Amino acid sequence: MQGTVDGFSYGLVTPLVAYLMASLGGALGLRCTTRSLLVTHSRRPAWLALGSAAIGSGIWTMHFVAMMGFTVEQAPIHYDKPTTFASLGVAIVMVGIGIFIVGYKGAKGTALFTGGTITGLGIASMHYLGMAGMRLNGKFEYNTLTVAASVVIAMGAATAALWAAGQVRGFLWSVGASLVMGLAVSGMHYTGMAALSVHLHGTSAPTSGDSPAGLLWPMLVGPLAFLVLAGVVVMFDPLMVMGKPQWTPVEQKPGVPAHPTVHHPAHRPRPVRGGRQSSRTPQNR
Repeated sequence: MQGTVDGFSYGLVTPLVAYLMASLGGALGLRCTTRSLLVTHSRRPAWLALGSAAIGSGIWTMHFVAMMGFTVEQAPIHYDKPTTFASLGVAIVMVGIGIFIVGYKGAKGTALFTGGTITGLGIASMHYLGMAGMRLNGKFEYNTLTVAASVVIAMGAATAALWAAGQVRGFLWSVGASLVMGLAVSGMHYTGMAALSVHLHGTSAPTSGDSPAGLLWPMLVGPLAFLVLAGVVVMFDPLMVMGKPQWTPVEQKPGVPAHPTVHHPAHRPRPVRGGRQSSRTPQNR
């Protein structure tokens, strides 16, 4: 039996909140990626890791906020908790691989294409692994072409966002890129949902797993708390807001001693009485 699917049971509330979550995670992640390109190699991994976690948490939160509005008529939905949280780990790890490639190789050419592809595949993997964690009295089927389109959207969005992060054109540039990235991630999500059809079983067998409300609190308290913390880190870093590079001479970097300053005498040597001067001073004739 074909199930009746409704992806907007709360109207526009869940799509808008989901879009804001994706944009927030994208903004923090892209700013951290931009910051990593402006610091020394010793500090770069920390900023790239923070950016990876921010983007991964943002898209994961976006997905499950959007899924709060997903219902199937006469089929209660539950979630398998290990699979659901495994999708968060997949998102952070794969997004991190792509971001580290761009962070060390630059946002251009082969590095940009490779990093964007891996990051986009991470976004798509998070989505479909999260869908695999759903439990209901039926089974999911996907349209292959629509699924492929959603993956292409994810890779294109990730590549464009990483390219924007590598331009280092200031705070407003990154905000605009994050809004575009949030729109693309949301578009990827709903394109993937459009590929879905549900076939219900004839019997009303009970399903195992947690209800959507049961996952709401850990979803909000965990990733959202992290996004707030990452936002605080970004807000209190002036170079993140101003977008100015930290190109400091080696002598002025912390932990590197400066070259000793040679002080030259400010006065000229006094001439010796009798018309003679020091042997190192030429005579004026």
